[in-house]
Amino acid sequence: MTHNEIRSLIDRSLFASLGYTDENGRQNIRRVFCVWHKGLGTHLISTNTSSSHVQSLMKNGNACLYFSDDDSFEAVCLYGKAEISCDRKHKELLWNEGDEKYYPKGIDDEDYSVIVFTADSGRYYRFDGKADLTSDEISSFDSSCTLENGYSKTHR
Repeated sequence: MTHNEIRSLIDRSLFASLGYTDENGRQNIRRVFCVWHKGLGTHLISTNTSSSHVQSLMKNGNACLYFSDDDSFEAVCLYGKAEISCDRKHKELLWNEGDEKYYPKGIDDEDYSVIVFTADSGRYYRFDGKADLTSDEISSFDSSCTLENGYSKTHR
């Protein structure tokens, strides 16, 4: 897969699987709505601050993010760090009409936060092969990218 093909896979995915380690050392996976991306390396996920995965990520930010397309049998697993942001800029960017059912106090709800996942490497596969993504490859590809809603870009 080329880097552009990997980006296309990420953009057309509505959800990703977030892997992390909890406070008891157990591996966990959460399915997350993830459509805001900057290239291959930066991904934004809105979530509840009080959720167990956020509490775990605040203590140990090591995580992975897995995007896949079951129909084409291709996927990419990105490895990196997850940070929790309560920055209004991030929260406004990800806010959608109807989100008040999850965050009754609106954008400023203290239970509304954004996971900022930053990849430092990855591994991808498709029917025709698999390979690793290095930090340098991700940085180089992302240097000309901006933060955008990849799903709405591909589903207009």
